[in-house]
Amino acid sequence: MKPEIRLDYRARPSALAFMARALRPSPGLKRGVPAIAARWRHRVAPAELARFNALSGLPGSETLPLLYPHTIAFPLHMAILTQPAFPVPIWTVLQVRNRIQQHAPLARDATLDITVQVAGHRILEKGAEFDLHATVGDGTTIAWESVNTFYVRGRFGAPTAQAVPEAQKVSLPETASWHMPAGGGWHYGGLSGDYNPLHLWSGYARKHGFAQAFFHPQRVLGHCLARLPQVDSSLPLRLEAWLKGPVFYGAPVKLRSETGPDGTRFALHVNEDERPAIVGLLNTERG
Repeated sequence: MKPEIRLDYRARPSALAFMARALRPSPGLKRGVPAIAARWRHRVAPAELARFNALSGLPGSETLPLLYPHTIAFPLHMAILTQPAFPVPIWTVLQVRNRIQQHAPLARDATLDITVQVAGHRILEKGAEFDLHATVGDGTTIAWESVNTFYVRGRFGAPTAQAVPEAQKVSLPETASWHMPAGGGWHYGGLSGDYNPLHLWSGYARKHGFAQAFFHPQRVLGHCLARLPQVDSSLPLRLEAWLKGPVFYGAPVKLRSETGPDGTRFALHVNEDERPAIVGLLNTERG
């Protein structure tokens, strides 16, 4: 089925434009979820890539980092989530899971053909989940793709499906500890298009029940991957991440991780909290 709404961008989608759209009332889920697809061709700029690496705590590499397309494609996610036809307001939506696959490495100077589209939704007992599927190619093949799952709390009728499976609960040894950077939310918002005030102003965050402003989850994942055993970026890679709680600016964190036959499992803990803020699994797909 062809998308009902197609958004084609000649340049990076304007955060100002889609944040302004976000102020409009949302139609609700009774009308269903329209098929929306957004496209954009992006040329990687060395300065922007260097800024991404610095903000994410990642070293330079010969190919694009696994999380770079995840961040650069996010403005298209924002464009979809703020469309007037999208059934729920973006301010009520939280990312809860990322599934990322790199099928082939992307060159540092590549021109990326990026497409993001609504891939499905589920009505749950206490809310609803929406999947957005992103693909990134180099003009010939799809080299990278992801499914980002977003959750909104509420009552939307009888449940139609189970929630996305939770991360497997395992006991992991501590492998690293550090203090997260004290800021950078505005700069990262410039890359991702996500200027959610929760990432920018502690006063706003406190009004919504958080101790202070907190990181974009994509950026936190970068700081985690930078401290895991290095993987061969020329191989197909897969990352699954469950986003379970906020990581505050300047907070002390501990990374627990272990590498086994199925890859490297990891969990990030904030302020001595035994409940992880992020849980993930990174592996390579050989052969």
